[in-house]
Amino acid sequence: MSATSGIGASQDLSSQFSSAVESKSTRFFKVSIQNESLVHDQSIPIEGSFIDDLVKLQELLQDDVPAYVLAKLDEPSTDWLAIYYVPDSAKVRDKMLYASTRASLLKILGSTAFSDSLFATSKSDLTPEAYLAHLKHIAAPKPLSAREQELEDIRLAELSNAPAYEGSRAKTSIVGTGVGLNWTPDVENAVETLGKEDEFGIVILSIDTASESLVLSSTSPQVTVDNLRWSLPSSEPCFAFFAWPQSYTEPPRREIVFIYSCPSVSPVKHRMLFSSGCAGVFRSAKTLLAQSPSHLNPRKVETSDPMELDEAFLKSELGLNKIVPTGGNGAIGKPPLADGSKSFAKPKGPARRRT
Repeated sequence: MSATSGIGASQDLSSQFSSAVESKSTRFFKVSIQNESLVHDQSIPIEGSFIDDLVKLQELLQDDVPAYVLAKLDEPSTDWLAIYYVPDSAKVRDKMLYASTRASLLKILGSTAFSDSLFATSKSDLTPEAYLAHLKHIAAPKPLSAREQELEDIRLAELSNAPAYEGSRAKTSIVGTGVGLNWTPDVENAVETLGKEDEFGIVILSIDTASESLVLSSTSPQVTVDNLRWSLPSSEPCFAFFAWPQSYTEPPRREIVFIYSCPSVSPVKHRMLFSSGCAGVFRSAKTLLAQSPSHLNPRKVETSDPMELDEAFLKSELGLNKIVPTGGNGAIGKPPLADGSKSFAKPKGPARRRT
C-alpha cells in the first residue's frame, strides 16, 4: 500500500465541488496543491460535447506543473472523470506529492462521483484522440486462457437460454459472475418514490435466490440518521436506499445513500450472492434516480456491521468534511482530520480465558 502525503483540503474545496456537481454546467474543475493544501484552482464551463471541450485542457494545464482535473461527462451520465496530470518534466518532489495525495482527494470529495480515471504524463495524453483510445482500451476484452474462454462460452450459453424477466425493467447481468438480478415492479416503484420525496426514508431490499430477483423487504419514512443502524438486519445481508437530508454542504441537499450491509455472521452463500449483485444494483439505481425530478446521484457505502451506521460514519464515508450551521442555533462541528480519514480506534485485546 502506498503512503499518503498527509495533505489536507481547503475549507471550501468540498462545497465548491458539490456546487459544481449540482449546477451541471461545469466541464472541468481543476484542483492544485498550494501551501500544503488541496485547493480549487480554476473551473471551465460546458460549451460543447466532452470530446469537443477536451481541447481546453491544453490551455488550462502547464507543461511542467502537475494538477488534478475533475471532468464532467456528457449527459445523461451524472458521473465525473478524475484526471491525474503529472508531466514527466515536473519536479520529482511534485510528482511524489501529487501521487501520494491522489487517494486523499477522492476520499475528501467522495469516490462514488467518479466512474473512471485517466493518468496523463503530458498534454498530448489529453487530446480527443487520446481519450477515445482510452475508451477503446477499457472496452477491449481481457485476454483469456483456453480454459477461461471455455468457461466464458458456457456462461454465455447459460445466459442465452435463461428465461427473460418480463417486468418493467430488463434483467441486469453482473459481468464475470453469471449472476443476474431482476428488478421487480415493487422494488422499482419503491426506489422511484423515495427519489421523488423530500424527507427521510428508507427502502430495504433482499434477494430471492430461487428467482434471482430483488425483493422489497420494507420501506419506512420514519427512519432517520439517528435510528438507521437499528433498521437493517443484524445477521443477513441486504441492500438499502436511505434518503438523508443533510446540511453539511452549502447549499444543503438530500442524499440518497445506497448501503450494502453484509454482517460478518451472515451465511457464506448469502454473502457471495449479495457481493456479486452489489455493483449491478448500484449502477441500475443510478440510472433510475437520474431520471427523477431532482436528477439524484446516489452515493454508496458498505459495512460489515450495521451498528456503525451513524451520522459520523456517513459523513466520513461520503466525504462531507465541512459542517454548515442550520438555522440560528446551528453550530459548527469539529474539523476533520487533514486527510479526511477516520481517527485511529484502538483494537480490543484478546478475550481473557477462564481457568
